[in-house]
Amino acid sequence: MDIQLLPIHWVYLAFIVFILALLIKRRDTTMICVVGILALGFMATETVSGSITGIFNSFIYATKELIGTIFIISIVVAMSRVLIVTGINEKMVAPLTRFLRTPALAFWGIGIIMMIGSWFFWPSPGVALIGAVLLPVAVRVGLPALGAAMAMNLFGHGIALSGDYIIQGAPKLTADAAGLPVSAVMEASVPLVIVMGLVTTVTAFWMMRRDMKNGTWRDGLVSSNSANSLDGSTGPVDASSTEVQVHLPQGLKKWLAVLIPLLFAADVIAMFLLHLQGGDATALIGGTAVLILVAVTLLAHRNQGLEQTTAYLIEGFQFGFKVFGPVIPIAAFFYLGDSAFGELFGKVLPESSQGIVNDLGVALAHTVPLNGAVGAVTLTVTGAITGLDGSGFSGISLAGSIAHLFATAIGSGAATLTALGQVAAIWVGGGTLIPWALIPAAAICGVSPFELARRNLVPVLIGLTVTTVVAMFLV
Repeated sequence: MDIQLLPIHWVYLAFIVFILALLIKRRDTTMICVVGILALGFMATETVSGSITGIFNSFIYATKELIGTIFIISIVVAMSRVLIVTGINEKMVAPLTRFLRTPALAFWGIGIIMMIGSWFFWPSPGVALIGAVLLPVAVRVGLPALGAAMAMNLFGHGIALSGDYIIQGAPKLTADAAGLPVSAVMEASVPLVIVMGLVTTVTAFWMMRRDMKNGTWRDGLVSSNSANSLDGSTGPVDASSTEVQVHLPQGLKKWLAVLIPLLFAADVIAMFLLHLQGGDATALIGGTAVLILVAVTLLAHRNQGLEQTTAYLIEGFQFGFKVFGPVIPIAAFFYLGDSAFGELFGKVLPESSQGIVNDLGVALAHTVPLNGAVGAVTLTVTGAITGLDGSGFSGISLAGSIAHLFATAIGSGAATLTALGQVAAIWVGGGTLIPWALIPAAAICGVSPFELARRNLVPVLIGLTVTTVVAMFLV
């Protein structure tokens, strides 16, 4: 299928390259994204008013797409605040401290637990469950909050989601597009997921330890309050962030410290039995967190419980929107690469268009020679490009189609190329490099998503390079 690339495609690509360059240089990209939306809007509508209104409408679109994540983060943060100020979190994490005694054990321990949980229930609910419990332990033994976020992010949104061996959403999409059985793609992905996971996590851990030793490590904390609250030493009681500890009887603390994890464990069982995943699973976690927040606040504050429940929720939402504030303009720009462009600016792209990002991926596949090595490189680049919309899943069907195209020309390697495109798309777009896609881990840990993306960039690029080379030998 021939894809006609318009000037809009090239302008969008130019802004992507500029944005990535700024991210590498640790500069803010919000203004550039706004300019990009303005430029694309003007090219699509050919009116000043259309391009200007497109900025605001794209912000609304991005907020709608992200609102579920904003809410779950805000609610979990609100719940965690009341657990911190009452000291319940101290009781909850005490049994885990005997296992996570060093920064290294904390990094790998959190990562492996996150990976196993994400295989069954996908990463976003796993971040809320695991981060709230294990993060204080990790910080206490010397692992920076940003290091904990890296572990949860790389193992959950990277390793677990790119293989997706239990729920099998990703391999089904790519396998269907490539005309292959799901089992064939899953089998072919095993060595690639292992190589990508090992190279990326080992590299990230080594770079973290090196920078901490050399004094060049950046914590990336969103605020000083985040740093204080992570180790459970202080915590705000109301929206004004007054640092006051609320005293509960020791027996009640112990009872709640057991009951709360059991409630979340019941959520996990319910997810499995009711086949809940994605938004439904996140909603179950969020609803449970609200009920815990209300119950603990009433027990702790008694006569002031009604007012303090509202205060905790306000603080949670303040934190959530503070974290998401700089992300929404960037997400708004990248969402234009998919279906948002047509919704906001009308039918401007050609009839055969699958969205700006996917059109660029198809065009790339049609402009390179067809052989095993080039096929592997092309599938990695194509997968990474389609992952730039921050979904990870929107472009993996395209990766399957392109893998089928290359495999037909080469005569072999369809399953390996399909799996490679899947791995690249999900590692880039599923939540390890795109700032708004890795928001859950960043927000739970109280760190900047942009700093987390920067820390992940080099390890993920090295991992993709090594994995692509391995795929060349497997095709």
